[in-house]
Amino acid sequence: MKEFWNNKKVFITGACGTVGSELIKQLIDSNASEITGIDNNENDLFFIDQKYRGFSNIHFYLCDIKNRDHLIKLCKGSDIVIHTAARKHVILNEIAPQEAINTNIIGTQNVIDAAIEAGISRVLFTSSDKAVNPTNVMGTSKLMGERLITAANGGNRKTLPIFSSTRFGNVLGSNGSVIPIFINQIHNGENITLTDERMSRFVMTKYEASKLVLESVMLAKGGEVFVTKMPVIMIKDLATAIINIYKDRGVNNNTEIEIIGAKPGEKMFEELISDEEVGRTIELGDFFSVLPAFKNIYIEADYNYTDSQKKVDRIYRSDIEKPMSVNEIQDYLVNNKLI
Repeated sequence: MKEFWNNKKVFITGACGTVGSELIKQLIDSNASEITGIDNNENDLFFIDQKYRGFSNIHFYLCDIKNRDHLIKLCKGSDIVIHTAARKHVILNEIAPQEAINTNIIGTQNVIDAAIEAGISRVLFTSSDKAVNPTNVMGTSKLMGERLITAANGGNRKTLPIFSSTRFGNVLGSNGSVIPIFINQIHNGENITLTDERMSRFVMTKYEASKLVLESVMLAKGGEVFVTKMPVIMIKDLATAIINIYKDRGVNNNTEIEIIGAKPGEKMFEELISDEEVGRTIELGDFFSVLPAFKNIYIEADYNYTDSQKKVDRIYRSDIEKPMSVNEIQDYLVNNKLI
């Protein structure tokens, strides 16, 4: 992996986010020659800049991806763009859909335009399982982001960047994720509120998510969407595991699970590969690669990643994959220092 990143200059949008900040940590251990991070969160940007002030090859800038001209100026001279900036909160985007459009769709197109203008060699867009058969504005905007990235490979110019996407499930412990909410409820002496005990989710740590991103950059041929294989949990089992961990620590032994009903637009299960995508998906060990639906109109790409790759014959959905047991979840949370 280090050989690929040798002397590469990497540009990261959403540098203060969960995945963006973890990417910076992992890239420090690579041979990347320069890391540039942008974010529109002034406060968090100040603190991350202070954290890395001793690194002469790491730079941070206040920039919003909705500002196309500023993006072009800042990413010039970079080799690789990793686009993690997004509006991600389902309910808030449902209330203010224009924000999702401006950031997740128009902002992504701005990243594409800036990358082409700046002569970037590779661009990776971080998507979401909510982009598969979306039921809300956020998921729909992320799906459109995927489509824009794939379409950006069109044309006959040999100087175009390689554009690709990576799609993953819930990043446990990230900002706005369910674990901090459950923990706060326990510390406040409240019951854990669960929308529906039948809900299942794909999960991964921020380290695993960032590792997927970096590996996807290296694998990319152009236009595909990478999906990693990941554990599945039942949300009720996650809540039970967290309660058990805190009971073992002598904290709020009376905490119970309270079912409050599903939120509008909330799925019982999550999908990472849809019915339509199965016929054009390749399995690559720990990965899947969903190939472009309209390959013939894009720059010719050789999608032979490895001799052991094979075609996929079924969807990848959390309700049909075997979930972790409560004990396995407890070990996963503790071993990955999520609690």
